[in-house]
Amino acid sequence: MNWDSRATAYRESETHRSGGDLDLLVTWCEPAGGKTALDVATGGGHVARRLAEEGCSVTTCDAAPGMQPDVVCRAEYIPFADGSFDIVTSRIAPHHFDDIQAAVAELARVARDLVVVEDTLYADEVTEEAEKLRDPTHVRSYCELEWRSFLEAAGLEIEDVAYYEKRHEFDAWLARTDCKGDEAARVRTLLAPRAVDGGAAWVDTKIILKARKRQVED
Repeated sequence: MNWDSRATAYRESETHRSGGDLDLLVTWCEPAGGKTALDVATGGGHVARRLAEEGCSVTTCDAAPGMQPDVVCRAEYIPFADGSFDIVTSRIAPHHFDDIQAAVAELARVARDLVVVEDTLYADEVTEEAEKLRDPTHVRSYCELEWRSFLEAAGLEIEDVAYYEKRHEFDAWLARTDCKGDEAARVRTLLAPRAVDGGAAWVDTKIILKARKRQVED
């Protein structure tokens, strides 16, 4: 899948550029003037934009050059020194990471204080099938228990967890990944139990986690 060709769609996506989930994630980052932040797998850059508006000095990274990040890199290999940023965040991207544990370890490694992540919550295998059919780069969504284990193993202490229901217009959601024809029809069938508005949209749940770097005693 060519993410570069889909950069504009993700920059313009209302699902990504707005919502109470984005507001909460930004609040949990505790942004302030003078703080440094790294937005990992920045995509359309919506978290980066909001943190910059709050006065943070923001660096972005993404594996897709077309997303126009400051640094092109995978989440599993972030080319910054330990503790380089006050805040490290990643939003609605970790389900694409090939090695989630390695990626979370990298988020924690380059963070000086906070790591705040948001992603799609695991629902069931039927939903996973639909997600992979619609977008072959989808690796897996995770439940809260798995997320807790990833963050804690990376040396982070979890402070807050929240859930947020997100509504997706089927047509726009499928078009973003160029899913059409029989595949699109199959995706709609698989997600029918979660459809709303007469089948025009469907709803999933996002999980947002705030974790702080565990302080090592001298």
